[in-house]
Amino acid sequence: MLAPEAPYPLAGGGALRTASLLQYMARHYETDLIVFRQPGAPDPAQRIPAGLLRRIHVLDLPANRRDLLSKSARNAGRVARRVPPLVDRFAGFDAEIRAAIAGCRYDVAVIEHSWCATYLDVLATAAQRTVLNLHNIESVLHRRCAETESGPARIAHRIFQRASLQLEREWLPRFTEVLAVSSEDGAAVTEIAPQACVRVYPNAIPLVPAPPRSEEDVIVFSGNLEYHPNIAAVRYFRREIWPLLRERRPELKWRLIGRNPAAVARYTQGDPRIETTGEIPDALVELARAKVAVVPLLSGSGTRLKILEAWAAGTPVVSTTMGAEGLAARDGEHLLLADSPSQFAESVARLLACNSLRCNIANSGRLLMEKEFTWEKAWQTLDF
Repeated sequence: MLAPEAPYPLAGGGALRTASLLQYMARHYETDLIVFRQPGAPDPAQRIPAGLLRRIHVLDLPANRRDLLSKSARNAGRVARRVPPLVDRFAGFDAEIRAAIAGCRYDVAVIEHSWCATYLDVLATAAQRTVLNLHNIESVLHRRCAETESGPARIAHRIFQRASLQLEREWLPRFTEVLAVSSEDGAAVTEIAPQACVRVYPNAIPLVPAPPRSEEDVIVFSGNLEYHPNIAAVRYFRREIWPLLRERRPELKWRLIGRNPAAVARYTQGDPRIETTGEIPDALVELARAKVAVVPLLSGSGTRLKILEAWAAGTPVVSTTMGAEGLAARDGEHLLLADSPSQFAESVARLLACNSLRCNIANSGRLLMEKEFTWEKAWQTLDF
């Protein structure tokens, strides 16, 4: 497996999806992992469960500045060069990867994320079968981001959409198999690259007991707060929905959990009833402290592990339709769906006001997660 981000600890949607497939592979094969490491990050090898891998090879990425000005400058350069974000970040390691697999023959080579799809030519020399594990469809992601932005951001996402689409059309058909997170994403891959062999491998989480609930008068949003769809969701909720709830519920707090809270500080500062936790060791425990999990996403691709984690924690969910895409969840049974600010605020208020409704929605969500979205259930879709 070649992964652009460490699969452990199990924090965030990307790590959870990568770890689920890595665990499957390790149950069937002796498995080697090539993984990139950001500057200053802990050694990924120290966080991998003992006995999971035969060998791990770490590729250290060059240092880059993380402040807003530097990120904006990098993206401006990408716009000028028509290169999608992160493709250039992980490029240029062909020689190191060749050295890591020298003398080896593999039954299967898996590449995580389309950002690294161009390493197919390197890994295919040593593998009988090649698999691309899509976490998102990048062209869809950028198209939807463009639809929710304006000005230069919209122009940039349109350019990234076209550049991503070109890469997808070129590379997806060349893999033995492409894994998509849902039937909706699978259909989108087929439309983009009709010759690609697509299999649905759903996002999933480990099956663990529901944590003890200690409900506070809190609603919660979880995720990597640096991820653009999450930034847009926080901005939308803060401007359009939170004022309605804040007025109706004077004691209510809105808590944001996840790494990179500085990325949304402009929307959270100045209101003492908005809290951020930063990265936490166990998302389920934190989610179980809240009465409602909110997923006000307006853009994105794939399916949302933040919803699966809320279900696992026994916390009822209010989401936009896009936020719940691909999960086959029924409105009013597994969660509540709301696509306008007033509807969203009203749905949250209903759950806050009614203990039995909260309990029913939460229990149904947990049961759906246990039935359809555990690692063991997802592994049943694979045959390599």
